[in-house]
Amino acid sequence: MWALLLGWGLACREPPALSGAVGRLRLSAQRVDFPVAYPGSQREAEVRVVNGGRAPLDVTWTDVPAPFSVGGALPAHVGAGDVPVRLRFAPQVEGHYEVTITGTASDGGRVELVLAGVARPVPECFTPATCAQAAFDPVAERCVESALPDGTACDPGNACLVGATCQAGRCRGVARACDDGNACTTDVCHALDGCQSVPAPPCPSAGPCQVGTCDPRTGCATAPAPDGTLCGAERGRCEDADVCLDGACVQRDLPEGFVCEASSPCQAEGRCRSGVCQRPAARPLAPDWEYDAQAEGQQLQDMLVGPEGNLTLSGFYGTPLLDAAGEAPVRASHPARRCMLWNDRLLCMDMPADGTVSLLERATGSPRWTFTLGEARPDFREGTQNLFLARLAVMAPDRLAALFEAYPVDQPRDTLCRRYFLVVLDAFGHLVSARELTDPLLAECNHPHPYGLASDAVGNLYIAFARTLNVGAPLASGTPTLLMAFSSDGVPRWRRTEPMRAGELAVVDGLLLPEWSSQALSTRDGTPTGTSLPQDLGRAVATRDVVVPSAPGTTVNASAGQPGSTPAATQLKGFRLPDLSPAWTYALKAGQRLTTKELRLATWLVGAGLPPETLVLTHAEGADNQRLLVGVRTRDGSEAFQCPLDYAPRTLPQLMELARGNLFLMEGALSCGECDPPFANSQPRFLRFALPGLLPAREPWPGTFGGPGHGHHEQSVH
Repeated sequence: MWALLLGWGLACREPPALSGAVGRLRLSAQRVDFPVAYPGSQREAEVRVVNGGRAPLDVTWTDVPAPFSVGGALPAHVGAGDVPVRLRFAPQVEGHYEVTITGTASDGGRVELVLAGVARPVPECFTPATCAQAAFDPVAERCVESALPDGTACDPGNACLVGATCQAGRCRGVARACDDGNACTTDVCHALDGCQSVPAPPCPSAGPCQVGTCDPRTGCATAPAPDGTLCGAERGRCEDADVCLDGACVQRDLPEGFVCEASSPCQAEGRCRSGVCQRPAARPLAPDWEYDAQAEGQQLQDMLVGPEGNLTLSGFYGTPLLDAAGEAPVRASHPARRCMLWNDRLLCMDMPADGTVSLLERATGSPRWTFTLGEARPDFREGTQNLFLARLAVMAPDRLAALFEAYPVDQPRDTLCRRYFLVVLDAFGHLVSARELTDPLLAECNHPHPYGLASDAVGNLYIAFARTLNVGAPLASGTPTLLMAFSSDGVPRWRRTEPMRAGELAVVDGLLLPEWSSQALSTRDGTPTGTSLPQDLGRAVATRDVVVPSAPGTTVNASAGQPGSTPAATQLKGFRLPDLSPAWTYALKAGQRLTTKELRLATWLVGAGLPPETLVLTHAEGADNQRLLVGVRTRDGSEAFQCPLDYAPRTLPQLMELARGNLFLMEGALSCGECDPPFANSQPRFLRFALPGLLPAREPWPGTFGGPGHGHHEQSVH
């Protein structure tokens, strides 16, 4: 009985108070602290007004001042139970806010509710790309980018565009008209400097004995070639030779002393002697300039030749040396991670600090402009420990691709995890676009790295990623390779994974040529095209008609380039474009072997009245260890010359560049040259040889990582 009475008593007892109120009126909370808000945003919370008795209560409430409010109104009549109340905090200006609301019930009970909130200043949004604006969205609590209205005036970042306006989020303009009134010059526009005039290409001939001429007023015409000009396919003959007479190609016996064979860079012209075309022996070519990075104590492992023939030396965190072979070399203002040429200027990554791209003036070595990703995109900076540059590539005269690398913010500093950001800049260093690159391969913590970067004639960009097999530069690539393609505005086009090692990329007329592949890929979608070669493409060079891969077994690595380490390479082969069918085979003389993977295309000015030849240059070694520069005609694989080089080599030839009448050669680097960055931390030697009659070729892919300046671009982007 007592148990029943006790149970009844407990069951009738009212629940404990939810606040310190007097009487039956109670609140589920005495204080509400709203989440941090921003002016223009709104935060909500809920409390329950509770009647602890059975009889209804009438309640009178004090006012709820702004920026606080109630959804509907506070309850004036509360029956048995509770009533939910929605409370809002909607500040219009920043500050700290706190109010107390009092409720008085009809039974004399009283409750107090404290409302508190903080309104922080609206965060400053990063400066977006041209033709975009960024504003903070207080609801989403993040910066939101949107395109400016079409027709908004904008800066195109290109001195060759006028009247630029925003169109669909991109700055578009009209090409600046350039005309100097001279029909024998080509009027061009420089993205940084505006209109310029350069010598026009030679006027076309009308057969072997009708050469092209140019009149500044009327333009191109033809005229008879000088009498005696050789016009037959077979040269080096003195009897029944084909020569031009009165503008026609005829067969004649050549007189004594007639020039029957053009000179080469190291061999005088051939002349007819007793009916035979005789040439003097080739003379050895000795260097006329030298720079020894080891002797100078400099970290310089790369060379760049400008359009005027000026040489720049750069290296992995070395201080670039501009006009290195000139009378007054200029040192850059800071060390740089890596450099290349763009718009006749030196472009360096991570100079003077990480996360920067700097364009240097040739005369001073000081930056004309510097772009810093962490300042332009603080949202990228906040998610990373450090931002630094991995690769640079020219996409067009007014488009630059900068590929940034970073450690994730939640990883230790020695992590092999990476994040990558592709940034497109205009000629004046303004941001065009920026995006993070994501893929399962890039998410693996094995230091995925971009080992290849190239762009085609319209500015599309191609990147080859792969895992890294070692720690510390230079980095060696593994498999598979992730290929990614982007438009000139940085918009993704396609991606593809191939079971090959990642390396340098070349682009020629719609074909993508990976260094470690025997198969060309379509730049349209990455699918294989043409036949598969019996060898890897290597550091290939290409004209419009033929591609010449590196000879199998050759290398640029000093440790792997000694005689006997690989089978001797004695042949160079050409393959037709675009199907990659065999075109020709060039074989060295007995006892000779090719010594380098590096190739270069050159234009050889054969002689007056004769069209120039396109040659592929490579290096060989004779049976007596004589170093040779070999020129092979790309049209048929015939030998144009073999020139002995008179120097004491330290390693095999590793890089070469051409200026007008000069060959620059780098050798003596001891670290990996088939890694990235190539030859990092080496201190090689640079040599210059005079080569009269040789010019840099203006072919789609002349070689040395993509051509003058290592821009990794198909030449016509100029």
